Amino acid sequence: MNKIISIGLLLFLFGNASLFAQAKTDDAVLKPKDTIKSDKYDPLTPAKAAFYSAILPGLGQAYNKKYWKIPIVYGAIGTSVYLYIDNTKLYNQYREAYKSRLAGNPDPYYANQTDTQLISAQNFYKRNASLSALFALGFYVLNIIDANVDAALIQFNVSENLSLRPEFNPNTVTLKSNLGLTLNYRF
Repeated sequence: MNKIISIGLLLFLFGNASLFAQAKTDDAVLKPKDTIKSDKYDPLTPAKAAFYSAILPGLGQAYNKKYWKIPIVYGAIGTSVYLYIDNTKLYNQYREAYKSRLAGNPDPYYANQTDTQLISAQNFYKRNASLSALFALGFYVLNIIDANVDAALIQFNVSENLSLRPEFNPNTVTLKSNLGLTLNYRF
């Protein structure tokens, strides 16, 4: 009986010692991933990109990580603003020359031009300045639209299962060729 008690006590002591050999941590617990929920889709991303582009042109393109579009945006808007400033300056020069001629102090630089030519030049540069301002505003709005659309389209899943390719089939009845598009989706 003493033997059984001592073996039982020995197993009890060594059996409990192995229970404390490893400490449990939360890192060892495996958590299943949710395959239905996608973290990539954010419905506010297009609005953020458009807002950023409205605040500072090109910032929405940087938000979308399309850095190559930023020089195009600044080139288009900058060229339009430059042309607006230049045409406005030339319009004011011709206007001042015409006004000084009417006041009796003709400008020697514009002495070889008639009154009709001065009025025509004023109208020309005024029209060009207005068009340049319209183009600058158009490129600014186009910058906002581009950032919004690019942010919306970047969230679409483009996989190998979807393809669109042109197809050329000769028609054996009419002996003419048929041109078409095929849309394939593999499940």
